Amino acid sequence: MLDFLKSPILAMQDFFALAGRAFLNILRRPHYADDVFIQMDIIGVGSLPIVVLIGFFSGAVMALQMSRALSTYGATGQIGTITAITLVRELGPVLTALLVAGRNASGIASELGSMKVTEQIDAMRALGTDPVQKLVTPRLIATAVMLPLLTVIADFVGLFGGYCVACLLLNLLTPTQYWTTSYRAIEYNDLSQGLLKPFCFAIIIALVGCFYGMRTTGGTQGVGRATTQAVVVASIWVFVVNFVITRVYVNL
Repeated sequence: MLDFLKSPILAMQDFFALAGRAFLNILRRPHYADDVFIQMDIIGVGSLPIVVLIGFFSGAVMALQMSRALSTYGATGQIGTITAITLVRELGPVLTALLVAGRNASGIASELGSMKVTEQIDAMRALGTDPVQKLVTPRLIATAVMLPLLTVIADFVGLFGGYCVACLLLNLLTPTQYWTTSYRAIEYNDLSQGLLKPFCFAIIIALVGCFYGMRTTGGTQGVGRATTQAVVVASIWVFVVNFVITRVYVNL
């Protein structure tokens, strides 16, 4: 009667087992530092252009929308405040995580999935190498380090986009007014929230991508299916965890 629950429960069990092994391997040798730096380059540097582009236009659109709404009440001086708070608390972490999930969770799942269906992972085990230590932990460390840094860059570029709209395009504020109000609007609570979120999102993205890649079956069609599932599941969990963290900080 409850057979339909077996598959998701077993999948959740396998996911937490993989996550536990990946975290424990951080403290174990060998650490495969070269693989960590390679993944940092792929995940961080490779995602930088699209993160900068999306961050700039997110801030620009936010300032454009707020200028219209706030001008009704004669409060256009608050554009910098609203743009800064929105970017640091929500838009920066969430948009950056979704971009990285779309670009890297899919890449991780397809790469590991291809290794799985071509039996490279089985060969790795036969040679005495732990696939989780070699493949999962470096991607987990690299994503956890690079995603908060990408979020900081996206926040700053978004604020610059808001500055271009509010000061250069619409001439609603002077540069000093915009940057002063933006700086004063951000509190330590906002900074901690804006850095904790991408760190948690990074763990989700890396583990979900590795999980679906490591359990790929069915040849090339299975690789495509695993890639799609990794992106969808990672994106959903980004929003769920974002709600949970926001709820905690609202209570604080």
